[in-house]
Amino acid sequence: MAKQRVLSGIQPSGRLHIGNLVGALQNWVKLQNQYECYYFIADWHALTSQYADTSQLKDNVKDVLVNCLAAGLDPEKATIFAQSRVIEHAELHVLLSMITPLSWLERVPTYKEKQTEVNDKDLNTYGFLGYPLLQSADILIYRANYVPVGVDQMPHLEITREIGRRFNNFYGEVFPEPEGLLTEFPKVVGTDGRKMSKTYGNCIYLSDSPKEVEQKIKTMTTDPQRIKRTDKGDPELSPVYHLHKIFSSKEEQEQVAEGCRSAEIGCLDCKKVLIRNLLSVMEPIWERRNHYLGKPDLLDDILSSGSEKARQTSIDTMHEVRKAIGLGHI
Repeated sequence: MAKQRVLSGIQPSGRLHIGNLVGALQNWVKLQNQYECYYFIADWHALTSQYADTSQLKDNVKDVLVNCLAAGLDPEKATIFAQSRVIEHAELHVLLSMITPLSWLERVPTYKEKQTEVNDKDLNTYGFLGYPLLQSADILIYRANYVPVGVDQMPHLEITREIGRRFNNFYGEVFPEPEGLLTEFPKVVGTDGRKMSKTYGNCIYLSDSPKEVEQKIKTMTTDPQRIKRTDKGDPELSPVYHLHKIFSSKEEQEQVAEGCRSAEIGCLDCKKVLIRNLLSVMEPIWERRNHYLGKPDLLDDILSSGSEKARQTSIDTMHEVRKAIGLGHI
C-alpha cells in the first residue's frame, strides 16, 4: 500500500535558526519515516519580498540544504529539492492564475499584515500578492495528501483547497484536497524576548559556533523584576525560561522555575543549564553540518537528484492538468 504524501517547504530568506529547527525541521525528520515526503527550498518565494537584492540567495539556499541534512533529513527517505529547478511549478501557477479571483488573494491574512509591518521593502508587486497562489501550485502539483501547518497557517492551506476545488469543478477531478497535518509549533523566543526572527536580529543560528551560542544566551534578557541576585522572580517573565520549556527536561524546568521564584539560583545559573542542554541538541547538528559543508559535490548531487525526482512527479501531474483543460490536445 502506497504511503500518503506530505509536502512542505522553507524559504531561503536568510540563515536558519533554532526556531526553524523546532518549528519545521525536527517535525520533517519525524514525518519522513511515516509518509512519502517532498521537502523543497522555496527560492522563488524568497523573491516575493527580497527581489531587489539577490546577492545572498545562493548562499542561503546552500545553508537551508545543509541544515536540512544536518537536522536529520535523509535523501533516501525524503525528496529534497529546489523549487526553481522544477519549472512545472511556474506553469501550474500561470494556469491557476486564470481561475483565481483577486479577492481570494487579497483576503489572505498575512498579505495585509506584512503590507503594514514591512516598511523597508516595496511589496506592491504581483509576486507578493500572488505568493499564496504559487504556494497552492507548490502543493497541488504533487497532489499532496497532507501539509504540516500550525493553526495560524490554516488560511494558507484553505485557499489551496478552494483553488483545487475550483479547478476540479471546471475541468474534472485532478487534484485531491490536501489536509492540514496540524502540528504544534512552539513559539521560540529570541535573545531579546520577542519572537525569534531574522528581522529582529535576535536569532541563535544553526551555523553559530558554540562560543557564539553561549555568549548569546548569557546576554539574554531575563525577568526584569530580578534586579539583584536576592530578588525573587517570576520565571514566566523570563525569555530564558521559555527556551527551557523547549530544550530542558521537565525536572530541570521545575528546578529553575522554583529557584527563580525563591531566589535560590541567579539568572546566570539558570542560563548555564540552558546552555548545556542547547549545546547537546546542536552538537550532532554541527557535526553533520561540517560533514556536508566539506562535500560540495555531494550537496549538488542531493539537490539535483531530488529536483529531478520532484520534476518527474510534477510532469505527470501537468500531463493530467493539460489534458483536463484541453491544452496541446486535438
